[in-house]
Amino acid sequence: MHAITIPEPGGPEALVWDEVPDPVPGEGEVLVEVVAGAVNRADILQRQGFYDPPPGTSPYPGLECSGRIAELGSGVSGWAVGDEVCALLAGGGYAEKVVVPAGQLLPVPKGVSLTQAAALPEVVCTVWSNVFMVAHLRPGETLLVHGGSSGIGTMAIQLAKAVGAKVAVTAGSSEKLDRCAELGADILVNYREQDFVEEVRKATDGAGADVILDNMGAKYLDRNVQTLAVNGRLAIIGMQGGVKGELNIGALLAKRGAVSATSLRARPLTEKAAIVAAVREHVWPLLDGGHIRPVVDREVPMPDAAEAHRVVEESGHVGKVLLVAPQG
Repeated sequence: MHAITIPEPGGPEALVWDEVPDPVPGEGEVLVEVVAGAVNRADILQRQGFYDPPPGTSPYPGLECSGRIAELGSGVSGWAVGDEVCALLAGGGYAEKVVVPAGQLLPVPKGVSLTQAAALPEVVCTVWSNVFMVAHLRPGETLLVHGGSSGIGTMAIQLAKAVGAKVAVTAGSSEKLDRCAELGADILVNYREQDFVEEVRKATDGAGADVILDNMGAKYLDRNVQTLAVNGRLAIIGMQGGVKGELNIGALLAKRGAVSATSLRARPLTEKAAIVAAVREHVWPLLDGGHIRPVVDREVPMPDAAEAHRVVEESGHVGKVLLVAPQG
């Protein structure tokens, strides 16, 4: 088979489409013939040499994919060869074939194409696990999403609205904010021109955000705490704004607030399977019913993954950028 390899860390040009050995499914795993993968920020970090895959997993980038089951490993039940699926991965999505633990498979939702289903697993599992399983967003509460036009952001908006929450977003242009509004966002903040602390407080009559989904890390830590409502929950899922920040414990105590920080990739298989099962139970009916949808900015041929990485790094996209594997 072919896969995107990284002979040496570097810029987008470091991604090389090359022939590699076919993977073989072990016990409890399936082999998926990949139709499409999706680009995530973690893939860019891996390409740059800053985020190695967990030991024993595929060395190729790609944290989610869609495709068809080609082979079942021993002990796998509930799936059959030929099933159309999408999958949460620890790596290997930028390839023509990938081995997946059976607990990380999801059926393709009704009304979603097999290709566009590649945009779902990582973002849905990230949003559901952080916003709902950890931060426990409830109907009537306010969720603030940083990077509202990203793949994570566009899904967070839709899921929060589906459960009856109010949604505030930050984005860097009026065009991106317009797209967020189309998805249901109620409070729109251009972070280049406005202070999100002030805008969220003003829009909530001074109460603040009950839950904040943050991809920035250190840069926003202090202002996120300022923005929290009493009993608010801050869920950190990224470090685009740095890794070391100063936390005002007094301010957090005054809010009776909580801060959590999670990632998916390195979690034990049992934890990933539990998240995937929760997503299938709670989110897949919304997808099957057409209440929420993946937001896909563009589809790029997988051998041209370098171009897809340039698009994501420039942040000119809305939603997900997909990599479509050669077929036939």
